[in-house]
Amino acid sequence: MRVLSAIIVPFLVLAFVVLYVFPGETGRLFAWPIKATMTSMTLASAYLGGVYFFTRVALPSGPRGWHQVSTGFVAVAVFATLLGIATVAHWQLFSHDKLAFWLWAGLYLTTPFLVVGGWLANRRSAGPGPADGQLLDVRAARAIGVVGGLALLQGIVLFVAPAIMIPHWPWPLTPLTARVVGAIFCLGCAGLRTWRDRRWSSIALLLDVSVIMIAAILLAAIRARHEFDPTRPLTWLLAAGFVAVLAGALGLRSVMRRRGRVGAAR
Repeated sequence: MRVLSAIIVPFLVLAFVVLYVFPGETGRLFAWPIKATMTSMTLASAYLGGVYFFTRVALPSGPRGWHQVSTGFVAVAVFATLLGIATVAHWQLFSHDKLAFWLWAGLYLTTPFLVVGGWLANRRSAGPGPADGQLLDVRAARAIGVVGGLALLQGIVLFVAPAIMIPHWPWPLTPLTARVVGAIFCLGCAGLRTWRDRRWSSIALLLDVSVIMIAAILLAAIRARHEFDPTRPLTWLLAAGFVAVLAGALGLRSVMRRRGRVGAAR
């Protein structure tokens, strides 16, 4: 899994640069033309979180316990599987004459199998991890679980029934981009782990990933503010939700690290 992570990182870095730095050039540089720059930068934000996650996994100094990263790989498998399905379902919309498309197709038609295979192999050989260590408060664990569940639900609706969501979405979407955004929201499934595992070590890395992703999405929203429809309630609900989740994640991260320093000093 460390080798697979190291292989994935360069592709994510390249995609992030194209989609976040040059969101208006997707017709020339990406696997298919994306008209709404907010969609491009939202996908790029997910890739930036992936760069951080896979880099941490690949480094020898990264997490040593399988329980620290296993849920992240489950979320990656869900995300990659959904994008693979969306690719096949909307095959005709992609730019088949571009190398970027074949990199995209190769990545999302193989990664789900590689990640699931690696996850199963590690699950068989890895132990449950330490039972001691810092635990999240029950309320914090439940809050993460609820947010993750809501994100997953939003992602499923976007992916399965894009026609229902497109008229209400804050910025313009097509059926393909609605499914891509839905796959991004489905990454929230990682938060469901806290319903049965309150160990801080099991969620700490994923919380850092979420902070990076959401911060990048909020910055993207400022850049693409002209694309938002202020008359749609979901525009304000989504903005408030992202801000609240970011503030909550940063606050929880600060509290748990402070507790860790106090515990180490005793």
